[in-house]
Amino acid sequence: MTFIANLIDGVARPAAGGATLPVIDPADGQPFSEIAKGTAADIDLAIAAARRAYQGAWGRMPAFERGRILSRLSGLILARHQELAELETHDTGKPIQQARNDITACARYFEFYGGAADKLHGETIPYLDGYTVLALREPFGVTGHIIPWNYPAQIFGRTVAASLAAGNACVVKPAEDACLTPLRISALAAEAGLPAGALNIVSGLGAEAGAALAAHPGINHLSFTGSPAVGTIVAQAAAANHVPVTLELGGKSPQIVFADADLDQAEPFLVNAILQNAGQTCSAGSRVLIERPIYDSLVERLSGTFSKLVTGPGMRGLDCGPLISRKQFDRVTGMVDRALADRVQVAARGKLVPDAPNGGFYFPPMLLADMPVDHPVAQQEIFGPVLTAFVFADEDEAVRVANATPFGLVASVWTRDGARQLRLAKRVIAGQVFINNYGAGGGVELPFGGMKHSGYGREKAFEGLRGYTQVKTVAIRHG
Repeated sequence: MTFIANLIDGVARPAAGGATLPVIDPADGQPFSEIAKGTAADIDLAIAAARRAYQGAWGRMPAFERGRILSRLSGLILARHQELAELETHDTGKPIQQARNDITACARYFEFYGGAADKLHGETIPYLDGYTVLALREPFGVTGHIIPWNYPAQIFGRTVAASLAAGNACVVKPAEDACLTPLRISALAAEAGLPAGALNIVSGLGAEAGAALAAHPGINHLSFTGSPAVGTIVAQAAAANHVPVTLELGGKSPQIVFADADLDQAEPFLVNAILQNAGQTCSAGSRVLIERPIYDSLVERLSGTFSKLVTGPGMRGLDCGPLISRKQFDRVTGMVDRALADRVQVAARGKLVPDAPNGGFYFPPMLLADMPVDHPVAQQEIFGPVLTAFVFADEDEAVRVANATPFGLVASVWTRDGARQLRLAKRVIAGQVFINNYGAGGGVELPFGGMKHSGYGREKAFEGLRGYTQVKTVAIRHG
């Protein structure tokens, strides 16, 4: 098996204690690589290196030069597109076509923020006669990034590119279940011209390396993507050092379908919004809310589609790949079993290819119908390819059901009525609302983040870039 080391101060290093962790392929449950099992000692080294870079070559570099480096890194990612996509598929289990999209998106983040690096402007503020007042945007210094296993390449690009463009130095702790693409891409950064220490990456367990990063007094800002429960722990740890945190947490996102919707247009979105990455997506459209006059017909239509979906190894390029791990498989299975025990109807189930490896973590997509709004499966994030269907009578009930969970990340509204589109967009509690579409193709340019238990702060777009800066007011009295 190949061993992929940490990157600290521009040097590939094993963990300080020498320990390693196996990397498991979800398609067959077998190890195929090894990563360093970093601990607090490695986090200390990485933060010290980041601080030196921020106070040295990287921190003094003009913004346009930072942007050029990030743009070059984008090109290097694209030059290794297929290699990185295959690595992402083996690491996460997702179908190869989805992995290719993720690598493209990662490159796009570095391209976008590379172009934005010298366009992050402050402002002047009209004030008293004889004063000129400036509001300057400055980097925080050293930023910590705890990224999850479901989209390691994408979320690495989303958070790290923005932070680097703003002039920060970064320490990244990727998830131990899937972190190979961030490790590989970090190694490309030096080739792009990034100074040593500007980007450091430490793999290891969340309870060890991740906890050490969250609680470290040497960081100035922290971003975390993951579950609400762990997000609370991370925010509490950072708060002890008064470190600001951006939290991108879970979701239970509704797709609201009115009787006047174009169902031919809607159906592929309704399915793909839960099928993407086997439903292991914070923004997955896991609930479909259907107006009563079309409920039966749309459930029947979705059932026909779900029954034809095929699950198997990611490299086969099928509709759905395996779940990330045995732990995640047991979680999804347990939640579905609970719904079935409560007599929730299984409207349809996809198929598993007959020759799928026995050790893989496969859960074919499932459609559950007539789901009670207050059932735990209707309230909690399943994080698997399970779509639940609900009926509503009118607009008010649609809003009530849509907002009836602790989450507020994404929503979609399907209707031809323009006034209703705007009413629902305002009434639904979600950080993103899509009208007659879902996800808008990823949208690097679109601010992204949650409400309620889905987190706070915004990533992507210029909002994400500004989020990695702090404002300093300078008041000049000149008479």
